Amino acid sequence: MSTTLIKNADWIIGWDAAGNRQAYLKNADLAFTGDTIAHVGPEFRGRADTTIDGRGLLLMPGLVDIHSHPGHEPAYRGIREEHGVPNMYMSGLYERSQAFDASDPELQQACLEIALCELLKSGVTSLCDISGIYPGWIDIFAKSGMRGFLAPGFASARWKLEDNHRLGFDWDEKRGKDGLQRALTFIDELAKHPSGRLSGVVSPMQIENCTDELLRDSYAAAKDRGIPFTLHTSQGVMEVHEMIRRHGTTPIRHAKDIGILGPSTILGHALFLDTHSWIRWWTKDDLAILAASGCSVAHCPTPFARYGHIMESFGDYVRAGVNMGIGTDTTPHNMLEEIRKAGTLARIASRNLNNVSTAMLFHAATVGGAKALMRDDIGRLAPGAKADIVLVDLHHPDMMPARDPLRSLIFHAADRAVKDVYIAGRKIVADGKVTTLDHKAAGERLTEAQKRMMATSPGRDYLKRTADELVPLSLPVLP
Repeated sequence: MSTTLIKNADWIIGWDAAGNRQAYLKNADLAFTGDTIAHVGPEFRGRADTTIDGRGLLLMPGLVDIHSHPGHEPAYRGIREEHGVPNMYMSGLYERSQAFDASDPELQQACLEIALCELLKSGVTSLCDISGIYPGWIDIFAKSGMRGFLAPGFASARWKLEDNHRLGFDWDEKRGKDGLQRALTFIDELAKHPSGRLSGVVSPMQIENCTDELLRDSYAAAKDRGIPFTLHTSQGVMEVHEMIRRHGTTPIRHAKDIGILGPSTILGHALFLDTHSWIRWWTKDDLAILAASGCSVAHCPTPFARYGHIMESFGDYVRAGVNMGIGTDTTPHNMLEEIRKAGTLARIASRNLNNVSTAMLFHAATVGGAKALMRDDIGRLAPGAKADIVLVDLHHPDMMPARDPLRSLIFHAADRAVKDVYIAGRKIVADGKVTTLDHKAAGERLTEAQKRMMATSPGRDYLKRTADELVPLSLPVLP
C-alpha cells in the first residue's frame, strides 16, 4: 500500500486523546497508508510515495452527519423553505408528506446525487441516510465514495390529514413488521458490500407511527447486530400531545419505559422536551432521562428554525452528559452551515453567549457523531483512524485572516474554502469539485422529476389543492 504525506500543514485539527478533545497542531505533518492514518504531529520520518505541500492548508477530520434524508429533501427546493401550517404548531411536515409523493426512483436518485455532492463539498465524509429502500441507493453511495450508514425506514402507521388541525394515522401493523424484516435483510446484505464503507442502521421512522412491539423488536435487532438504532422522537408539538394522549407521558419518557434507550440509540431531534417552552409539561426529567440512558441526539437546526422552532439550550444537553451529534435534515445539505446555525440559535434561545462554544459544536459534528454511530475510527485525525480528511484553503479570501482557522471556516468561509476531501485515503473532492458524481446533471434530472411530483398533488392533498395553491411563489407573477 502506498503512503501519502501532507507535509508541514499550517494547521491540523488533531485528536488529543489525553484531553478527549479536538486540538490544534501548527506546522505539522499528516501521513496515511492505504485507508488509515499513520502519523499526525511533528516531522514524519517514514517513507512517502506521494508528498503534498501542506503550507496554506488547514487539515481537519471529515465531518460526521448522523441524520439526513438525501433521497427526497432536494425535491422540496422552492417548496418547503416557508411552508408550514399554523394550526399544526407551524410545522409543514404532515401536510407535505400527504401532498407530495417523493417516491419516484428517478427523483430519489437525482436527489441523492445532489445531496451527496453538497455534503462532500461541505466536508462530510460519513453520513447516516434515513430513507425508504429504492433502486440505485447502494450503487450511488458506492460510486460517490461517501462512507454511508444506510437506515431503511419502516413504520406501523402513516400520517393522514382530514383537516388542518388534527393529525390522523393510517395503521397497518403487518406493514410495519414486514418493513422491519425487509430492512434487516437489506442491512445484512449491506454488511457484505465490497467497498467496506457501507453499513446499516435500524430505523423505525417515528415514535408515534410505530407500535411498542415494533419499537422493541427493532431495538433488539440492532443490539443483536451491534449496529445503531435511530428513531424520530420529540420532533413535533403534535407528536408530544399525541403520545401524552396515548400514554400519559412524553415521547422521551415513553421510550425509556419501553426499553429502547441506550448507547446505541440515536434520537432524531429530541427537541421538544418536557421543559420546552412550547410544551411545558408537568414533568421536568426528559433531559436527565436522555443523559442517564447514554443515547445520542441528532440536532438539525435548519428545518425547525424555518417553522420558528428551536432547541432551547444545546449547551444544557452537553453539560447534562448527552452525546450530541449534528445532521442535515433539509435542503441544502451543508454541514458547515448547520454547525454555525446550531451555535447562533443556541445563544439566541438561551440568551447566553457562553451557552455553546465552537469547540463544543465541532466535537458534536465529528467525534460526537462517530460515537453515535458506534465508531471510534472516524471523526478524528489520529494514528489508526480512517483517512477521512478535509483540506481547507487558508488562502481563500473568505478565510483570511485565519488567526483561528476553525472560526474562519464556520463563521465566514464555510464550504467555499473546502479544497480537497479524502475518504478512506481516496481523493473524492479535488479543488472544490466532486470527482465521482455529476452535480449539474443530477440537478437537471431533478428539475423534471419535481414537475412530475407537483403534478400529482391535487390527487393526494385532502383539499385537492395544486402545488401552487399549497405553496405559492414568493413573489407574484405579473401578466
